[in-house]
Amino acid sequence: MPFFLARLLARLTMLTSWITPVAVVTFVFFTSWPLMALAEPDDSELVRPENYWWYFVVTASTVGYGDFHPETAAGRVVGGYVILGGIAALTTVFTKLASVLEKAKGQRMQGSVTVDASDHTVLLGYTPGRTERIVAELLVDNGGSDDRELVLCAWDEVGNHPMPGEAVTFVRGDLTDAAVLRRAGVHRARTVLVDVRDDNEALAVTLAVSHVTAEAHVVVTLRDMERSSLLGYVDGNIHPVQWHTPRMITEELQSPGIGEVYADLMTHGGANTYSVTLPDTVGTVSVERCRTVLGRQYNATLLAARTGDTLDVNPHWDTKLEPGSVLYYISAEPLSERQLERALRS
Repeated sequence: MPFFLARLLARLTMLTSWITPVAVVTFVFFTSWPLMALAEPDDSELVRPENYWWYFVVTASTVGYGDFHPETAAGRVVGGYVILGGIAALTTVFTKLASVLEKAKGQRMQGSVTVDASDHTVLLGYTPGRTERIVAELLVDNGGSDDRELVLCAWDEVGNHPMPGEAVTFVRGDLTDAAVLRRAGVHRARTVLVDVRDDNEALAVTLAVSHVTAEAHVVVTLRDMERSSLLGYVDGNIHPVQWHTPRMITEELQSPGIGEVYADLMTHGGANTYSVTLPDTVGTVSVERCRTVLGRQYNATLLAARTGDTLDVNPHWDTKLEPGSVLYYISAEPLSERQLERALRS
């Protein structure tokens, strides 16, 4: 009951604060009009209904176009009364607006806002320096645009918005509380990143997220990737990423499934990355020739080539490679220089 009474009082206070300027303007209008009619001559254009409202608006707002004005001394006194009433009403309005803006700014800085966005990205957890880096990479990869809103939701220990200068909305609270997650708009988000203080906490927060949304692409950072199997008990569609690779995290957020590709590359028994030096005996060859040979004969994919000190990732097909260049490729097993030479000569 005290809670409901407090909410009712707050609403009445807000309503009263806006009624005050309206009441002042209404009172001044309906008292000044008859006073002006008494003060001005009977044939005065000023006191006609179609004219007086206009005179009242421009006078009370202190604009004063001068197209209508009192002709008598008593009429000027009434005009002064209208001006004072208008100033009082405007002062009340501006004070209320300043209060509303200050309150909104305070709510934004303290993380007490409720996000009404949809199809956005929510970052759950804050680590100084690390989170700023992830946010910066997301903004750069989006071209710096605000097409997809970023929301940072942190624990209560983060007292104020840690990145007020960035295009990031801040929400603060218990990350395992469904109400806090809903304030961050997790239930309407496209992507959710769980990047918290340890793996146990990550599992707890992920469980809470799974109860709020089943549609979002959820990425979870783990220190120990062996624990990723536990996420399968929560939801098989949750994507674990190694905590120590922030760049991989942002890539997984923007390209769902890329983390699984990296994980397979780094897992024994899967496709791996290797390098081989282009033999002197084959002479100068094109990237197109290398890609064709590696792909057709060894089911390998050329990733990059190094000539001298220059590394060219995803080189153009027409690029010429000199003997001694190093080829980097993906394959189930490594290739020797002799195998590469035999394939290029065939």
